[in-house]
Amino acid sequence: MQWISEVTYQDPSTKTYLGSPSLVRTPSGHILATHDYFGPGSPRNHEGEECLTTVYRSEDDGKTWNQITHIVGAFWSSLFVHKDMVYLLGTSAHNGHIVIRRSSDEGNTWTHPSDSKSGLLFRGGPGQIGPNYHCAPTPVVNIHGRLYRAFENIDPPVFASGFRSFVISCDAGADLLDSGNWRKSNELVYDQDADPEDWGGSAGAGWLEGNIVETPSGEIWNILRTRTTPVVDRATIIRVDEGGLRVSCSPFDYIEFPGGKTKFTIRHDSTTGRYWTLSNPCVNPVYHFQRNVLALFYSNDLRRWHYVKTLMDDDNGLSEPDAAQKIGYQYVDWQFDGDDIIYLVRTAYGGAHNFHDSNRITFGRVNDFRDLPS
Repeated sequence: MQWISEVTYQDPSTKTYLGSPSLVRTPSGHILATHDYFGPGSPRNHEGEECLTTVYRSEDDGKTWNQITHIVGAFWSSLFVHKDMVYLLGTSAHNGHIVIRRSSDEGNTWTHPSDSKSGLLFRGGPGQIGPNYHCAPTPVVNIHGRLYRAFENIDPPVFASGFRSFVISCDAGADLLDSGNWRKSNELVYDQDADPEDWGGSAGAGWLEGNIVETPSGEIWNILRTRTTPVVDRATIIRVDEGGLRVSCSPFDYIEFPGGKTKFTIRHDSTTGRYWTLSNPCVNPVYHFQRNVLALFYSNDLRRWHYVKTLMDDDNGLSEPDAAQKIGYQYVDWQFDGDDIIYLVRTAYGGAHNFHDSNRITFGRVNDFRDLPS
């Protein structure tokens, strides 16, 4: 285990768990962090859906954190900075609307997405009636003056075969709170008939929590976490065309990707031209759910990934099966920070019920990551 600071802790006895971490360096130089809450004890809206996000700020490069505010109606959301404003883009609740908020004061206050002109981008259906919008805190990427972000519609609401992948996009010069400036692609259904024979197939293979990237040749890809039990460490490539109006995956295109079965974040480093990710490689396929190792990898072409360094693993002296079951360093979000990488982790450690039900949000830093042996 290694982290610089603990952003927050939640007693597991509350049956409320900490999810969806995101972070960003603000224009003033502070670091903002967010997370939401899940589990049977978590806050819920009038439809019984998890829906609360908390915002924190560090003014000393992540050594200490102050809780700033709570945001009701924000879930699975990504922080990003655009034109010196901080934005939060995600859903309004578990399988809710797609919404965006803006803060002009370092995260103290946020706009409210009450209608189509103030951040309510795409309406979801009531309860489990579709569309059921889903995502994770993955990057909002500016490609040739257009902002792109990956989402899914889980319809029917079955994990993971029900996830329909799509992207939304907006002209980077437009008002991001006006839904009329955003476009939505077609939704792509996972084709289980295209699975390799050793994948999950009828056991529920599927894709979710995509990452938008621009390839070295200038194409736009959405690289998705892919459930492939009993096979591990795979991801799927979906192509994005026509300025975000069309997505396609024909023929089926998958890659070997360390940690591809769990949520990951990919970002492009303009200094080196490399792509980097922090993810949960499955070091022992017997524990195909394993999230107790967090490691840094890079790629030159998005298809072949190379190990660089293990950042977090268990130091409790637990047996291998117990460590895989009880420890989780997962759902990491991260940013380039000069010569370093800063990262925020949904952490199950030191008393968590299991690897999934996280009781901490922790912050870490990789110093001089470009100089690490690779």
